[in-house]
Amino acid sequence: MSSTDQTGASFNTFDHRKYRRTPVLPKADRRWPAKQIESAPIWCAVDLRDGNQALIEPMTVSQKQRLWKLLVKVGFKEIEIGFPSASQHDYDFCRWLIEENQIPDDVTIQVLVQAREALIERTFQALEGAKRAVVHVYNSTSPVQREKVFSMSREGIIEIAQNGARMVKEHAERHPGCEWMFEYSPESFSSTEIDFSIDICNAVIDVWQPTPEHKVIFNLPATVECATPNVFADQIETFCDGINKRDSIIVSVHTHNDRGCGVAAGELAMLAGADRVEGTLMGNGERTGNMDIVTMAMNLYSQGIDPKLDISNADEIVRVVAECTQIEVHPRHPWVGDLVYTAFSGSHQDAIRKCLAQQDPSEPWDVAYLPIDPRDIGRDYQSVIRVNSQSGKGGVAYVLEQDYGLEMPRWMQIEASRAVQAHAEESAKEVSPNEIWSVVEKAFMKAPENLALQGYSLDRTNENEMVSATVQNREGVVETIKGQGDGALSAFCHALQQYLNIEIEIVHYDQHAVGSGTDASAVAYVQAKINGERYSGINRNQDTISANLNAILVCVNQASEKMLEQTA
Repeated sequence: MSSTDQTGASFNTFDHRKYRRTPVLPKADRRWPAKQIESAPIWCAVDLRDGNQALIEPMTVSQKQRLWKLLVKVGFKEIEIGFPSASQHDYDFCRWLIEENQIPDDVTIQVLVQAREALIERTFQALEGAKRAVVHVYNSTSPVQREKVFSMSREGIIEIAQNGARMVKEHAERHPGCEWMFEYSPESFSSTEIDFSIDICNAVIDVWQPTPEHKVIFNLPATVECATPNVFADQIETFCDGINKRDSIIVSVHTHNDRGCGVAAGELAMLAGADRVEGTLMGNGERTGNMDIVTMAMNLYSQGIDPKLDISNADEIVRVVAECTQIEVHPRHPWVGDLVYTAFSGSHQDAIRKCLAQQDPSEPWDVAYLPIDPRDIGRDYQSVIRVNSQSGKGGVAYVLEQDYGLEMPRWMQIEASRAVQAHAEESAKEVSPNEIWSVVEKAFMKAPENLALQGYSLDRTNENEMVSATVQNREGVVETIKGQGDGALSAFCHALQQYLNIEIEIVHYDQHAVGSGTDASAVAYVQAKINGERYSGINRNQDTISANLNAILVCVNQASEKMLEQTA
């Protein structure tokens, strides 16, 4: 597709040639690829600032208060609460937190401010009375910002940073009642020459003079994600190697998700030396979003690493974030989406069901298709396996076992899944557990009662079992039928064969108990070949023999109904 510009020159509107590849650092000594993450980073939630400023409709005071309480409940110890010098709402929210004693003793609030005197003064006014706070100052450093936005040299940009750092330090000294911590961000770090990033941060170090006992934070943002995560990791490792007083600074990262790699960039940055990670719950943020702390924390959790955050009530987190941001969470969102632990595929369902049956609670989790136990985050197994037209026997069997206590043998699973799949294809919708039960009940448990069992008695003579059963036919006539065989089932089939003049042979039968003690009942599964065709029946009864005989009658009644239809 092409068009023309104002000069009449032709150009392609979808043309990769107008973009430049992000330079890769010539780094031959990278060490981060051989490392592993061993522990969680220092987390800082920026939902109330970065997340809020990305919303079409910024949060109301009540929404902010609600999200704040969630962040505290989840376990964040550092929370960026806003930009109080730039917004009256942010200023008022900061005052509410302090004046209403809403900040737990182990939680540090953080505020953002540009490197300008009036804004810094207003920021410290907003923080009056705080016990502990991070003042986060920043200025842009990338070539495009320096040259096209500010028209300044490197030296001019460094001067802005040092002046901002100096003003923050001076104002902090005027308010000795608070435990202050300083944070500096070279905005657009990922698009800034690495040598300049190191130079400007070293210049800020010269002003703040941190020590191992009183560290400062250098936050290195991928303000716009412009390269693969490995490039960002190289930048972080190079920064950590080149910065002065490394033992006196906390290296923080703040990744965005323009390329869809925000979490990956954060994880690789940790391998490269980052100590701290800023992000938001569910990844809300400008453009395609911030680094999703829930995803990264759960990534750690799934590897046996304590994330130092409590994601156990995932549904509450999803609900509160969605209601406060007015952004619905995608059902396939990593770890906490509604469908991420749900299997519709028949083979997946079968594998999950079998693995769950073998999972030893004392052993490490090892279940096919489920990287964690859904119960850990408040989900139950009812949502793991759901049934539609793509599902197989495993899914149907799982639902019937979990909800109705039917531990069907494999041959019965196949029969049941065929019936449920036919129903699903006809409805073209997901099939609920109630619908599954209704389909199975109708197909295998409630065949038309052409013949009903009223009672029976058994007699054993020599090697044979003798059965005498009372049955009622569809006209209401009650008769006694008798037969013999090597067991109760074969004897009953013999009786039916003589009474109905049919050929009947048991192909499969299984049974199991449901419950225990006086409340126990039996479920019987029978597949019988009648006049050359197979029929399957299920019956649940307090008496095991009755369950088996009634399951046989289901098969017989199915065959009788079919014969009636054929002769009609």
